[in-house]
Amino acid sequence: MTKAVNTMDMYLKKIFALMFGAVGVTAVATYMTIWGGGLPYLFSGNGFSVLYYVLLFGGLAFSIWAQVRAFSMKPAVAALMLMLYAIIIGVTITPLVAVSLAVHPAAILYSFVLAALMFACMALFGYKTVKNLSFLGIFLFMGMIGLILVGIASMIWPLGSTFSTIVCFIGLLVFALFTAYDMQNLKNAYNTLGNNDENTKNQLAVLGALHLYISFIAMFQYLLSLFNRN
Repeated sequence: MTKAVNTMDMYLKKIFALMFGAVGVTAVATYMTIWGGGLPYLFSGNGFSVLYYVLLFGGLAFSIWAQVRAFSMKPAVAALMLMLYAIIIGVTITPLVAVSLAVHPAAILYSFVLAALMFACMALFGYKTVKNLSFLGIFLFMGMIGLILVGIASMIWPLGSTFSTIVCFIGLLVFALFTAYDMQNLKNAYNTLGNNDENTKNQLAVLGALHLYISFIAMFQYLLSLFNRN
């Protein structure tokens, strides 16, 4: 039993090390984009540039591809792909961070701390709860697709302030629940694999880190949007 607990702890430590490593890479990519003079390349006229849209939608496609191919790549390669994705995200969230730096720099810290607290609480809940959260899967997936479609629509038709605020709160709820849902799935998947197939466990750890990273960054962005709006 003790050995099983220890191996589970190592598995979780690996997931969170990869996840927060990716968060750190995102922060560095954002910093380098702003202070390295890359921000103007993300804009064109009164809107975003072609480069920004290529990175935005390319990043989305890349994350989907990485999840589909997660168990056909070596863990080291999958971890490298995670860090590459983190760099792309770091560049694409630069405009949002730049706005905060211009109008309310402390909002970045507030958003990060709140996102970290929400993430920690929901991850712990997902790990500890005995309630089966699998029923949330289809609703969360539909909610995420809805948020993506609203995000795309807002690029064409600007959303009103009230509607944008509602979308941010819905986004926070969806990705907070995704954190608990993914955490329970990672725990259950590990228990199903048992003490065999270390390679698959390592692949699963990278995939889990990607899922949790996406939820954390999404919560951070929605919180920062709310602070910027206020």
